[in-house]
Amino acid sequence: MNDPQARLNELVEKLKGRSYRLTPQRLAILKILAASEGHPSAESIFNQIQTEFPTTSLATVYKTIAMLKEMGEVLELDFGNHSNRYDGNKPYPHAHLICLECRAVMDADAEILDTLPQQVAARAGYRLVSHRFDIYGVCPRCQAEKQQE
Repeated sequence: MNDPQARLNELVEKLKGRSYRLTPQRLAILKILAASEGHPSAESIFNQIQTEFPTTSLATVYKTIAMLKEMGEVLELDFGNHSNRYDGNKPYPHAHLICLECRAVMDADAEILDTLPQQVAARAGYRLVSHRFDIYGVCPRCQAEKQQE
């Protein structure tokens, strides 16, 4: 994971560079996304900022995420009927581990996965535009809970 504070500073500077307002609510959303180890959903971000900013709407969260997506500063993971998740710390395509039990999402840090998309595309004669690589399984926490049952 990248340094969350450095990532937050980078996001703030990019928004300032485009003359976007940095409201306290928007800054709270940026902080959560910059430290997004768990790839939060918009609803999760909304719930996290409600204690400090109870008048903030879910629409504000979605608008901020849309703005960051348009800037290329957040990666959206679409799960169909499940809630989409967002990564503001590593806003570029990378591999993820996804728990089938609790729906936790974490980065899959393996060097071989960094070059795999380029290798596959090159072998097939494709010009790589983007990729998504998800590994599904049961996380250690859910495995431990099942063993205790």
